[in-house]
Amino acid sequence: MSLLDEAARRAQRYIDALRERRVAPLPEGLAALHRFHEPLPEHPTDPAESLRRLDELGSPATMAMAGPRFFGFVIGSALPATVASNWLTTAWDQNTGLFDATPSTSTIEMVALGWLLDVLGLPPESAGAFVTGATTANFTALAAARHAQLARAGWDVEAQGLYGAPPLTVVVSAEAHPTLTKSLGMLGLGRSRALVVPVDRQGRMRAEALPTITAPAIVCMQAGNINTGAFDPAPEIIAWAHRAGAWVHVDGAFGLWAAAAPRLTPLARGLADADSWATDAHKWLNVPYDSGLAFVRDAAALRGAMAIHAAYLPRAEQRIPSDYTPELSRRARGGRVDGAAHARPVGTRRDAGAHLPPRAALRRGLAGAGHEVLNEVVLNQVLVAFGDAETTDRVIAGIQDDGTCWCGGTTWQGRRAMRISVSSWATTDDDVERSLAAMLRVAAGVMRHPVP
Repeated sequence: MSLLDEAARRAQRYIDALRERRVAPLPEGLAALHRFHEPLPEHPTDPAESLRRLDELGSPATMAMAGPRFFGFVIGSALPATVASNWLTTAWDQNTGLFDATPSTSTIEMVALGWLLDVLGLPPESAGAFVTGATTANFTALAAARHAQLARAGWDVEAQGLYGAPPLTVVVSAEAHPTLTKSLGMLGLGRSRALVVPVDRQGRMRAEALPTITAPAIVCMQAGNINTGAFDPAPEIIAWAHRAGAWVHVDGAFGLWAAAAPRLTPLARGLADADSWATDAHKWLNVPYDSGLAFVRDAAALRGAMAIHAAYLPRAEQRIPSDYTPELSRRARGGRVDGAAHARPVGTRRDAGAHLPPRAALRRGLAGAGHEVLNEVVLNQVLVAFGDAETTDRVIAGIQDDGTCWCGGTTWQGRRAMRISVSSWATTDDDVERSLAAMLRVAAGVMRHPVP
């Protein structure tokens, strides 16, 4: 017990320091990582000593992703209630694949999935699955799509594979996230054989450029472009796809949560008419890693793609979690959503748009200083260029080195830009002011001293 108390003490100390520490680790913290490279111990080590070493060498070399000023990726910082829920469910050590073996965590997941369907405005009859992240959520939902579309064509893809199967058309956006492409490759549908639809200046699929298709087909659209935050035009795309008998999948890794915020629901118009959806709870919902979510309107299609049977695996009348996920063995993830739901009613309808004032203040401050904001800021993403590509990259490097906040670089429609992603519940007005001041200070310094 004392070991767990010590772990909690060290974790609390780390969390308490996040608000004031620099975001990127100091060079000396990184330099100490070489001490992890040692031979495998020949004899047992005192667990308390191992914990001390892990903390003293590992903690200083971490990026403060759990803090309020990490804007490098769309990453939420875990709410204290969700960290606590995660610790408790980890101690339970429940392999949440079978109801009979893990009735507690199976029930918690089932209830949490129902809550999330309600919060996201998705069809209540949909089946859901907790997975690792949006990559696996896309994979899971697209497996159900593949199953359903080929079954309509008279083909059992799980039994017969793809060799000799009816051709399956896949349509994606020119701005599809690489994890969607990866999922298509893992499913045997090919990373580069999909029909690609061009996009507009904000990265939205152009409805007037949609191709002519026939079933079996899967259309993949996006809710929340990873650079601009823009949404594909769901009503037009879904109506066109369904007329052709196609399945529509929505990659909504972070943008799907717009449906939970009253100020943002116009962005999510029509998304509930799709057939499957992928998102992450560890983004806007601010729960610990890992916590991806797949939802499929046709529960039988998801079970058909994922369920397995063996003599030693008990069947139950209740929902069997492993019938809906790629994994049989996996950790319990529903407790974190339970913690979030009770702590801040699901970062939900009241809180889901809390990042809007911070990103708006950053946009106004940067544009007001004469820097070019490249996107229509509709969600939580801000793209800013500081002149040419070389200058922009120097500013990004300077901001990362400064340590007040951390932003990453990207290339958007031929322009180098800094990408600011505001996703943390912990980001306050003070954090925004400090971050903006650092950005402007670094940018001014770089522009005063151009490279000859």
